[in-house]
Amino acid sequence: MHPVYLDNNATTPVDPEVYEAMTPFLREEYGNASSAHERGQRARKAVEESRSQVAELLGCPEREVMFTSGGTEADNLAVWGLAMRYRDRGTHIVTCKIEHPAVLRTCEVLENDGFQVTYLDAAPDGIVSPDDVAQATREDTILVSVMYVNNETGTVQPLSEIAEVARKKGALVHTDAVQAAGKIPVDVKQLGVDLLSISAHKLHGPKGVGALFVKEGVEVVPWMLGGSHERGRRGGTENVPGIVGLGKACNVATRRLDEFQSVIGGLRDRLEEGILESISGTHVNGSRTARAPHVTNISFDGIGGEALLVALDFQGVAVSTGAACAAGSISLSHVLSAMSIPEERIKGAIRFSLGRFTNTEDIDYVLRILPDLVERAREAAPKTTD
Repeated sequence: MHPVYLDNNATTPVDPEVYEAMTPFLREEYGNASSAHERGQRARKAVEESRSQVAELLGCPEREVMFTSGGTEADNLAVWGLAMRYRDRGTHIVTCKIEHPAVLRTCEVLENDGFQVTYLDAAPDGIVSPDDVAQATREDTILVSVMYVNNETGTVQPLSEIAEVARKKGALVHTDAVQAAGKIPVDVKQLGVDLLSISAHKLHGPKGVGALFVKEGVEVVPWMLGGSHERGRRGGTENVPGIVGLGKACNVATRRLDEFQSVIGGLRDRLEEGILESISGTHVNGSRTARAPHVTNISFDGIGGEALLVALDFQGVAVSTGAACAAGSISLSHVLSAMSIPEERIKGAIRFSLGRFTNTEDIDYVLRILPDLVERAREAAPKTTD
């Protein structure tokens, strides 16, 4: 057995550089970054250095970066906090059905509070059309929220075009860039967005910390009340070790972005092409051109994805499916459903997501064992009768 981790969209292993940077702040450098004494000021310096590293990755001034507990909080604060701040201008929001639940469920809460939300479909290749955004945007639209890279398919949205049509209607733009940061270039100025969310543990940093870019002049209503931390937008003592880890993860990602795209993109292509060539009845879900370099979502005809996941797990390979099991039933992927993928293909979908530490041996091992696992799973699958 050769242990292989291909579930990096769920979480990533901490980079050794990140671990080394965090360690002092878990032990001897324990000061509160809001304290006036020397220990506190050393912690404050570390927080601000980390803010600079995040800002460098995103292409924005340091003052436009605020720290959160992760991508979910960043998404929640961006959507809910902005809606609460600008509801006097309008109560309409535009988003899409392939968003992460951190955005979708926040929109549902807002609907219960008098807001109207338009949920756009994606095309079969996973792309959200800027024309659809333009048609959905109204005079009372205050926010358009469209994710940059989809977490299930890796599809990259035409975000700068979407932002342009939204701005013409006077709407602000948020993007969930959790699966984009560190994988493809993320420049907030080029993208034209007003708010952008990232999470440390998706780019080889620690869990429990993230960041939200908030463009100067844009305001959000805080929902964590306390001290004046993060320019009054998020009360609570800063998670100094986590923030240091996020900063270092962004620093490493900035330095290794080109390498990640070429090396990991090549490995993803090797895996994908090998599967399509060696196993019949396989289909790639989502665009094969407009996508990030680390993800492929493949459906296997004639089997359930959960059965193949278990078979791979027994062989030391970690992946994810396009469906989730709950109380004995199968819940189909809302992303693939919004792309109008047939139900049977959704049930047989597997997401392979690579990370910085994926190597050729990992890919070749999966390609060596997968054809036999698929064949056996198909033989064991219940046969349908007409």
